[in-house]
Amino acid sequence: MDEVTASARSLAVRMPSLCRLRQVGRSRGGEPLWLLSIGHGRRNVLVVAGPHANEMIGGATVVRLAERVTTEQPRLLAAADASWHFLLCADPDGARLNEAVPETEFTMLGHYRHFFRPCAAEQPEWLAADGRLNDALPETQALIRVIDELRPVLQVSLHGIDVGGSFVQLTHDIPRLAERIAKSAAEFDIPLEAGSSDAFHWPSPGPGVYVMPPPSRYRTREDADHSTWTYAERYGGVTAIAEVPMWACDRAADTSPHPAAGPALCAAGDALRHGSQVVSRLIAEVRPHLADRDGGPLLRAAAEIAAVGPILAADWDPSLRGSAAPPLPPMTRARVSSVEIYTQRLPLRAASMLLRFVRGIEPVPPLTELRGRLEHLVTDWCRAYETAHRARWIPVRHQAEQHARAAIACFELLG
Repeated sequence: MDEVTASARSLAVRMPSLCRLRQVGRSRGGEPLWLLSIGHGRRNVLVVAGPHANEMIGGATVVRLAERVTTEQPRLLAAADASWHFLLCADPDGARLNEAVPETEFTMLGHYRHFFRPCAAEQPEWLAADGRLNDALPETQALIRVIDELRPVLQVSLHGIDVGGSFVQLTHDIPRLAERIAKSAAEFDIPLEAGSSDAFHWPSPGPGVYVMPPPSRYRTREDADHSTWTYAERYGGVTAIAEVPMWACDRAADTSPHPAAGPALCAAGDALRHGSQVVSRLIAEVRPHLADRDGGPLLRAAAEIAAVGPILAADWDPSLRGSAAPPLPPMTRARVSSVEIYTQRLPLRAASMLLRFVRGIEPVPPLTELRGRLEHLVTDWCRAYETAHRARWIPVRHQAEQHARAAIACFELLG
């Protein structure tokens, strides 16, 4: 995170007539929230990095995209009457908790041994269900102030996933975006996410692109209704949520019918419930040894995932879906694969954060023994996850360039 800020500051010093760096708020922990602005046009583009603390690729993308904007000025700035604005990190406190991965450990296991993703109430892109901002996180309030000030024609929220494919979610359709995304992804051998479980019921104009349906049409849309993504709509802006994978799973792009979707989805639901129960029991073993039962952000997040995972399975598990639930779309291998990834990812995240929490507290004999069990559990689950989906690493420069190209494509195709 410090390197991203230093790059932005260097750019502002080298090109003071074009670039400005200013503080737009502070985090709950007192970290400054920095906004880098490039250009003087009337059409504002807002790029938000680091909305989820574990998705660190946004910082590298901001550096790459800012370089592209400054070197391709006529096309992306003056000729388009545009200015680009980069919120360097929306959740710096959370990002600090993810920066501890030694370079020599940057494997999937290393990633998860140092994993942190805050619980939903501590993520800055979400708004209260009633829309009130008085009780919002200071990071959220800062982002809302920036949106109110800029009234962006386009907001790009930079996200990443551990395993899967590249895709973009839109608050409104951008014609021909799918073709641009596909061309770039093919160049970097990144599969397109053709069946994201986040968007089972959303229209898809092409592989790797999903358009959010009208508010509250389906349960999976409810969170988006109360987010900074849809907040920008009051100014006529479009939000693009750009996702790139750290590790590719080629099945994410397989649109052929799954030969046994029902049993596979039931098995995935069973796996999610079992994994969540395992972590919940381990959390119950930890709590009696805590002076503070809350335990801080790591334990809060682990407990939330373990609690909500089985509930979320009702969206797609045939054994849980009620008669009033909307019908599932045709279950391709890509869609089933997305669910299977999800059901392994959630318990692994929860177990990993619980392990980090236990490693960080005063050791007592019961917790020392539990830590050993957690070490084995995280290692075993991580290896099974990596093997099951034949995960292959995508170089960071390719992740960042795919992100940057998605943002530029959205802007250019908006016209």
